[in-house]
Amino acid sequence: MPMLRRTSALILSATFVATGGATAAQAQSSQTSSQASTQRATDKNKAIAKHMVAKRGWTKAQYRCLVRLWSRESGWNHRAGSGSGAYGIPQALPGHKMATKGRDWRTNPRTQIAWGLGYIKQRYGSPCRAWAHFQSHHWY
Repeated sequence: MPMLRRTSALILSATFVATGGATAAQAQSSQTSSQASTQRATDKNKAIAKHMVAKRGWTKAQYRCLVRLWSRESGWNHRAGSGSGAYGIPQALPGHKMATKGRDWRTNPRTQIAWGLGYIKQRYGSPCRAWAHFQSHHWY
């Protein structure tokens, strides 16, 4: 019996050290909370885009193409960056080009989406055309 207690104490001690003082359950809870927060931000950014796409007169099909495109580009993360210097939800390269839509381009998903939709309209005409280009060239 004493051996069992000592083994359990060593396992708990190792878990405590490995998680930086948190128990395994606390570490899992923290990770789950972080994932939920990320998902809420993603959902919020998609909702902003859905409204802006509709305001432009684009269809639900165009919105679905946009969701696919930006899911591949940034995962809808408005703080996503790449080694090449691309930044934000639309992965503008360089990122500071989005400043034409607002000085808050680094942190405001609405500013990034507005810039991205304008870029898509000017360059491709629609999100589905941008998505088609992405599928064949792996960039847009």
